[in-house]
Formats: sequence, C-alpha cells, structure tokens
Amino acid sequence: MSITDWIVLSATLVIIILYGVWKSRGQQNMDDYFMGSRSMPWYIVLLSIMGTQASAVTFISAPGQAYMDGMRFVQYYFGLPLAMVVICVVFVPIFRKLNVYTAYEYRNSAST
Repeated sequence: MSITDWIVLSATLVIIILYGVWKSRGQQNMDDYFMGSRSMPWYIVLLSIMGTQASAVTFISAPGQAYMDGMRFVQYYFGLPLAMVVICVVFVPIFRKLNVYTAYEYRNSAST
C-alpha cells in the first residue's frame, strides 16, 4: 500500500470513530445503546435488520457461489424483504413487550 492509501485508511477510521463517539453521546444504559431509547420508527428497525442480514460476507461470497453452483440461490435473497417485514411485524413487538434485546434472552424468558 502506498502512503496515500494509508492516509485515506487512517482518515476514514478516525472519521468513523469520531462519528460513533458523537452519535453515542447521551447514552446512559444498555437500553439506549441496543434499542435507541426505544424511539426508532419501525422502518428504521426494518432497515437495520436487513442491513445486518446483508453483511459483507454476503457480498464477497455471492459471486463465488454463483460461479460454483449457478444462480439458484438468488431466490433466497428475493424472499428476504418479505421475511424482514414479517420479523418486524411479528417478533419485534414480542421482544418489545417482554423487554428483551436478543433471541437468546427471549428463549431464556420463555423457558422460565
């Protein structure tokens, strides 16, 4: 990597860190951090879930998988938006009602 690459990489990392510190001011507890103080509208939650699902690994591995196996796996990606809406409509209200943050907490609260 050239010196220009290192400068751009370093500047990008510094900007990301400063932005994260700036956006996290005022967070006092775990509810503020994980749940955005429970003030986010449903469509932001939907986009967050979809963004989590479409990770960098997906973008890196999809071309290789298409090369090896063909494009039949793409049908999975066409169903994701519908699945995310179902998750937001069905599961997010349940999690909110039970005041849990993750599926693991839900499992533990359901078994007790």
